[in-house]
Amino acid sequence: MEHHRTRPPHDGPRRGTPPLPSQAARGGVGGARPGQRRPAHRPPPRRAPVRQPGPAPAEAARRLPNPRLTGLGGGLFSCAAMFALGCVDAVLFGSSLTAYGVLFLPVCVLTAAWIRRGDLVTAPVVVPIAFTVGLAVVADGGGGPAGRLMGLVTALATQAGWLYGGTLVAGAIAAVRRLRPAGRGAAYRRPPPV
Repeated sequence: MEHHRTRPPHDGPRRGTPPLPSQAARGGVGGARPGQRRPAHRPPPRRAPVRQPGPAPAEAARRLPNPRLTGLGGGLFSCAAMFALGCVDAVLFGSSLTAYGVLFLPVCVLTAAWIRRGDLVTAPVVVPIAFTVGLAVVADGGGGPAGRLMGLVTALATQAGWLYGGTLVAGAIAAVRRLRPAGRGAAYRRPPPV
């Protein structure tokens, strides 16, 4: 029987190729030897951020502020807003009563929309009070408290259209908000048809 000669495994580098660096030279267990340079650490390549699609319009509408004010809170909000708008009107528009009336309508809408359902009756009550509070800044009156009061009464009489219009808007929004949830609840409580 003939035995073929087998070659022992050769673990070293092949002829003509440079030897591989040891583990210590690569920064492994023992670290780099003195006098040898460690290879620079390269951070992973940066990827472009993936853009997420924007929120749907319904979701964007849900993110808008939706506070629920009590009746007192709605009154304080509307009075503070109208006082601030009266000051803005006096500075920017020279106490224009028409500009003040136009600025009154969004405050009426927000007040009626932000008052909680249990206090909706107060919305058409507090907006005329707020109109009067802000009008005290804008109304033209001179000569002490009596002249100021006469200017306020005159402004209320001449701007009654804005006052009634804003009150009507607040009352309509409050009525719709009051009836809408009740209609949904009644549909759920109604027994199914047989």
